[in-house]
Amino acid sequence: MEKDKQPKDSNIYVQMGIFAAILFVSQLISDLFPKSFVVPTPLIGMVLLYILLACHIVKLHQVAKFGDFMIGLIAFLFVPSGIQLAAHLDIMKKEGLQDVIVIIISTIIILVVIAYVGALVMSIHHKITGTKED
Repeated sequence: MEKDKQPKDSNIYVQMGIFAAILFVSQLISDLFPKSFVVPTPLIGMVLLYILLACHIVKLHQVAKFGDFMIGLIAFLFVPSGIQLAAHLDIMKKEGLQDVIVIIISTIIILVVIAYVGALVMSIHHKITGTKED
């Protein structure tokens, strides 16, 4: 009779504390960047959380329940953006086509640049390691 060895989820308050501590440190890091180069605190927080999880400093069971709760709120948090967009439909009628064209062109440019940079990095890697390109 071997017991289930899965760790029990941490208390929700502990999980909230971990997220709060990560966001606090993220804010301190964000303040170190110059004002001309703004890095969003939540982005730094996600990177820090990933590093902590990857290095096994923070275990998944210590943040899973609160993380799932926050993911459940994502749709709710984006609703105000949609409402603001709907409130300014007159602007979208005037400039909507231009916006769509700019979005499509910029997406294509980004994809092409990423493809070329990826090919360049792979080429450099193959030259350094001496492996044959596929």
